[in-house]
Amino acid sequence: MAAQEGASSVYVSAFDVDATPPVGSLLTYGPMINSWDLSLRARGVVIRGSDDPIVLCVVDWIGIANGGQDAFKQALAHAAGTTPERVAVHTLHQHDAPICDFSAEQILRDANIDPGCFEGSFARGLIHKLAQSVKESMLHARAVSHISFGEAPVYKVASNRRMLTPEGKVFAMRGSSCKDSLMRAQPEGLIDPMVSVIGFWDGETPVAVLSFYATHPQSYYLTQVPNPDFPGTARFLRQLEVPDAMHVHFNGAGGNIAAGKYNDGSKENRGILAQRLADGMKRAWENSERVEISPNQLNWEAYPVTLPPASTLDEIETKMHEKDLPFNYLPNYMGKLAWYKRTQAGHKIDLGCLSLGKGRILFMPGELFIEYQLAAKKMKPDLFVAMAAYGDYGPLYIGTKEAYQQEGYEIQTSSVTPEVEDVLLNGIRKLLKVSE
Repeated sequence: MAAQEGASSVYVSAFDVDATPPVGSLLTYGPMINSWDLSLRARGVVIRGSDDPIVLCVVDWIGIANGGQDAFKQALAHAAGTTPERVAVHTLHQHDAPICDFSAEQILRDANIDPGCFEGSFARGLIHKLAQSVKESMLHARAVSHISFGEAPVYKVASNRRMLTPEGKVFAMRGSSCKDSLMRAQPEGLIDPMVSVIGFWDGETPVAVLSFYATHPQSYYLTQVPNPDFPGTARFLRQLEVPDAMHVHFNGAGGNIAAGKYNDGSKENRGILAQRLADGMKRAWENSERVEISPNQLNWEAYPVTLPPASTLDEIETKMHEKDLPFNYLPNYMGKLAWYKRTQAGHKIDLGCLSLGKGRILFMPGELFIEYQLAAKKMKPDLFVAMAAYGDYGPLYIGTKEAYQQEGYEIQTSSVTPEVEDVLLNGIRKLLKVSE
């Protein structure tokens, strides 16, 4: 259902599907025992101009990796009448939520190991529902006359997780919550304080809103009750205030960012963090600049890359057969093994860039460090640059060269080598049309 050659308008349609599994299902870190007030969502937009449609989708799950990414992209591409290279599938990385990796599932089945949280029946059903929703949404697409760009600082939410000694080594991680008052008293550290908001307008009516903010999304977790946590709650609050538009929120490069400075783990903090994020979204929306948009200002480009794998990943295949593994071992490691095997077989991961007038949205894999997002914005200070990470979840943490010297939890569990920085920065330059 590609847009017609020479189309005079940009068209946008929005889709939204409940992504909450039934009680009794296995979430990433245990069985689901109940549901929450807000459901998990899988939502996004289809954008059409004079070329094939572009599909942007984000799911309230911990991650979608490897063969799971392939399946989501292929199904959504078929439903929209486009190609998988023009589909971006991301997650918000909530921990009380499912994980999807059909490659990891197959490895475990072939080894006669219970696939556990990787058992993919519910994910396959969701893919089918999403495809139907995408196809139906395109029958009700709206012509978009304007696009808006806004950003604003978010106060007292994000902080850097990695606490450094004077010698530049990580000595502790200030995670999603932190009960140590001395660590919470330390500075925020390197973050991107800005939430970026892009709006699509049919005249004076907003059709869809895309927002981007970089942080781990956990207030508290391991409850066995799936929930969208504070970013999903903030999204819901903004949906109530701007009800005409579908609100689609993406996690930025938040691999080394979390709420630990401002969150001692008290359950009441979920609402507080959500309100703070929603407040930043609101200010960004109200401060937005609205400009006309035409099909010739819409462009999608994908740039495939091979990320350099760490040399120890093949050890996972031996370890997975051991008895009495920690409860989180298979969820945290099988995706890395599957990604390693795919990389060895020549599989690449697409980096994506959506151009919308003066706006550029970068779509990146893994749990990317904030330095990549800040570097991308610095490369094109004359443009409105936003970033969505947590695309293909297979590589997990992706640090910088400096971070690999600093060590710490993220680096100890990373799937890639320090050379990944050169690969990704080169890819970002290519997509942003920046010369060396």
